[in-house]
Amino acid sequence: MDSLSKEIKILIIETLNLEGMTPEEIDNEAALFGEGLGLDSIDALELGLALKNKYGVVLSAESEEMRKHFYSVETLAGFISEQLK
Repeated sequence: MDSLSKEIKILIIETLNLEGMTPEEIDNEAALFGEGLGLDSIDALELGLALKNKYGVVLSAESEEMRKHFYSVETLAGFISEQLK
């Protein structure tokens, strides 16, 4: 597991208070919302704020493109690494 993906998983667990869950239990390619991890729109807002604070990335809630970036840990890691270049 690469370090950015692991950091994102830890951030998800800590931000959303997913007690008892470990980073290893979150599949990099699994959907974060709906059938996957089961996050909802409130979770998305909290996670977005945590990502903005930690990595300084610019997020736009209205953007369809942003929804694609928030699909999985893998897509989030790709988005963040692009923003940090």
